[in-house]
Parts: sequence; C-alpha cells; structure tokens
Amino acid sequence: MSTVSNHQWRLISRPVGDLKETDFEWTSSPIPDPAEGEVLVRILYLSLDPTYRMWAATDTYLPAVPLGEVMRGITIGVVEKSRDRSIPEGAHVQGLLGWQEYAVCKPQQLTILPPLSGVPLDAHFGLFGHIGMTAYFGLLDIGQPKPGETLVVSAAAGAVGSLVGQIGKLKGCRVVGIAGSDEKCRWLIDDLGFDGAINYKKSDLHASLKEQCPDGIDIDFENVGGPILDEILTQINLRARIILCGLISGYNATTPQRGPAAFANILVRRARVEGFIVLDYHSRAMEAMTAIGQWYAEGRIKYRIDQIDGLVNAPKALTRLFTGENIGKLLVKL
Repeated sequence: MSTVSNHQWRLISRPVGDLKETDFEWTSSPIPDPAEGEVLVRILYLSLDPTYRMWAATDTYLPAVPLGEVMRGITIGVVEKSRDRSIPEGAHVQGLLGWQEYAVCKPQQLTILPPLSGVPLDAHFGLFGHIGMTAYFGLLDIGQPKPGETLVVSAAAGAVGSLVGQIGKLKGCRVVGIAGSDEKCRWLIDDLGFDGAINYKKSDLHASLKEQCPDGIDIDFENVGGPILDEILTQINLRARIILCGLISGYNATTPQRGPAAFANILVRRARVEGFIVLDYHSRAMEAMTAIGQWYAEGRIKYRIDQIDGLVNAPKALTRLFTGENIGKLLVKL
C-alpha cells in the first residue's frame, strides 16, 4: 500500500485568538503496512470538539499536540489490515487517531464498536462514545438531579448540551436551555422537549432566567462560562450544583480570564462546583451506553448530526463550534 497517499492535517503553529486554518498544514505521505501486532485503520469520521482548541495551544489534561505532528482527534474507522488476532479486518473501531485518512496503531489504542441493529455508525459520536458519556456522567454523577428541580444547560443545542437536557427531563427536572439563535431554541423545545429556551443573543439573560426559572436554579450544566455563568450564579438555589464541563467562551481569549463576579454566591448558597473530564469515566463506559441505548430504543432520547464532508474542510469546520453555527454533534465524514 506504499503508493497510496494518506492526507493529513498537521499542527504547525500555536493558535493565538481564534483558531485559523493557517495554524495547520495539509500534507500527504505513503501509507505504511502495519507491523506485527499492529493494525491499519481507514478513518471514516472525525469528531470535532471544543477541546481541540486547548490541545493545539497548551498542556491541559493531555499534553499539547507537538508542532509538526498530525493534529489529535477522536475518530471512527474500519480496520483495513490486521496483524493482531484481537482485532479482525472489517471491524469498526474508535480511537484517538487524529486528523488523517489512515492510521497505523496498536490494538490498545482502539475500542471495537459493537454492531447495533438499526443504529447508524455516526451514533457512536452523536449519542454514545465521549459525547454520551460526558452528558450522562456529568449530569447524573455530579449533578445528581432530583424530580422537580430546575436544570439550566448552556450551549444547550450542542452535542453534549442537547443530551443533558433530555436526560434531565427523563429524571423529572424542569429543563431550560441557553442557545444562540431562535432556530436552536425552537429545536430544543419542539423536538427535544425542553421546558424553556433562551436566545442569549437577543434576550436580557438575567430577566429571561428569572422568567424561565421562577423557583431558582438547582443545577447548572456549564459549557460556556463567562457572562452566562455569572448570570446563572446570581440565581442559584441553596445547595445548587454547578457542573463545569466546558468554558468555551474563553478558549480563544488572548488575555487571562477573570473568574465570575458572582463567585461569592457559591458561598452564600453553599453551592458545589465541580469540573470533570470524560476520561475519568472510561472504565464505566458500558453503564452509560446501556442506559442511553435503552432510552434511544424506546424513543425517549434523540440526537442530531451536523456533518461536514471531506477531511480537507476540518479546520474551517472546527470554527463553527466557536461561532455557534453548529446544531447537534459536529463531525467530518471522510
């Protein structure tokens, strides 16, 4: 297979401010044969996630992607050639294989995806996988929702937020989503069953939260941070839980970001703030997959894919997460 080209996006500069296509270089190289104990994977889908901005810029819970290397990314692919008995050719697999068309890797870098009757392959990004686990464990383990409580979800029309709201409804919560367009708000209410939705770009957020959450806020699933988190903190109830999943409003900042001005309310309301990374729950993945799979089979939970075709479009597509253009799970189909 040495004559076949493997197209790749390599990181060539640390992003300053908005992530730009010029931070990457489009390259190609021959595809090597896998050695003994390795497999060759043809990548079918590349997940696009806000954390990629962090991985490109600095050390976080993972080291920063080295300059000149293939950009890190979560992928689904098919095994084209296997030289390891544990992974057969033709198996669908998931792994951190990067922004490229092919990858040679060891079996321990991969998770074999079980065939699910009637479930599209992209559901392993939109419903299961790291997206489903983030929503499931973040809300249920940290948020511990109880019937009758009010749950607010920021970036509610995104991949994680849209699942969080639906799981909150299943647990008996009043669910209010915050999103950036009227179209997104209609989707949250009409299709996903949220009790309320706020377009933060058009509304007075403080007044809208008062109206939509008349009994205060018990749980905040926070994906955005910044002024949105500040407004939420002004209206939290006693013993509220703030689940820090993401702070996307500050990822492109070029100066240090100040903490919320309403921070003192955490003390006054005896609230709990906890951040988490989905990797912490890897050993419990089947728990989330089983529960979400059952809800999906019963028609009680939905997901939506925002698909971009062609790996060549990955850098431009990633910016949709920061401009608010995407609805649901953003991914690239190769």
